[in-house]
Amino acid sequence: MKKVLMLGNSDIVIYNFRRELIEKMIKSGYEVYVSLPYSKRTEALKDMGCIFINTEINGRGTDIFEDIKLCLQYLKTLIKVRPDVVLTYTIKPNIYGGIACRLMRIPYICNITGLGSGYLKNGLVKKIIKILSRISYKKATKIFFQNTSDMNTLINDNILTRNYDLLPGSGVNLERYNLLDYPDKESEVNFSFIARVMKDKGIDEYLEAAKSIKVNYPRVNFSIIGKIEEVKYRSILSEYERRGIIKYEGFNDDIIHVIEKSSCIINPSYSEGMSNVLLEGAACGRPLIASDIPGCREIIDNDINGLLFNVKSAEDLIEKIDKFINLDYREKVLMGLAGRIKVQDSFNRDIVVDKYMNLINSIERNNKKYKLFKIIRAT
Repeated sequence: MKKVLMLGNSDIVIYNFRRELIEKMIKSGYEVYVSLPYSKRTEALKDMGCIFINTEINGRGTDIFEDIKLCLQYLKTLIKVRPDVVLTYTIKPNIYGGIACRLMRIPYICNITGLGSGYLKNGLVKKIIKILSRISYKKATKIFFQNTSDMNTLINDNILTRNYDLLPGSGVNLERYNLLDYPDKESEVNFSFIARVMKDKGIDEYLEAAKSIKVNYPRVNFSIIGKIEEVKYRSILSEYERRGIIKYEGFNDDIIHVIEKSSCIINPSYSEGMSNVLLEGAACGRPLIASDIPGCREIIDNDINGLLFNVKSAEDLIEKIDKFINLDYREKVLMGLAGRIKVQDSFNRDIVVDKYMNLINSIERNNKKYKLFKIIRAT
């Protein structure tokens, strides 16, 4: 049977955003192996028909010995599974999975879901990432990007010379994230921050904006939904919640329910590949406010389906939130509907699945030709 191995750093990356691709591969006769850390969604992946390989990854760690161990683990997995093609997602699986595939001469497709904070900051870590990326990506069958800025950055840094292409992010499942009724006209305005709680996701600017806006609009609500990644924010969020500025709801699997309660989704992130939160919010008919950065600006047509603000500027975020609050109710509804149309036209997940399947099937055809060639030569 034809085998595909998927490498990721979390169940969210694979289950939430690649479920439709997995279903299509299995339906097409592929045996799908998934390598990532164990979590509660692992069982759901198994139920879909995937073969799970537990692989521990410290996604934010910089311990070189941990990374060497991860690369060796990938090599061990490749030797055991012998996949026809490997699909990698996120930074460490892309780099160390790619290097392992290159050593084993196995076709691999990398998906750049974002360059990460390590690449965006100058210093030794960035230099190491650039060297390792050059080694990994050089022999990849294809490097998929989620925005042109990340793609151009790696081209300008001489990390890429060929075999790259652009995807509309991870796309969004338009049936799962269908158009929801906008909150009632008499409802309080509810803003939602849906992301991991960490500095690079813009949590400081969001908190500052919430504190300022609540002075003039005490009935406007600010929610935070997501896992706390940086410990210092535990006490900070508790204090803001005690003062009635925000409501911290923790991690929530039911994002659709969160979106349904929201009047507007805010993403103040410093960097994105392509913001899935914005795609999902827009698909459900919610207006958006986000940093004017690659991965957000492709989704938002300013003043049409949302508002863009200067990245890392709490002042500009406050101005845009104030502007949104004072929009007429009908304008807010139309802004949400415009987002739905934008996603339907440009970010349907079927586009992503079709691109992957065409490439995977092409690799499979080439593998068959190569095997036939070897047989002919042997005779």
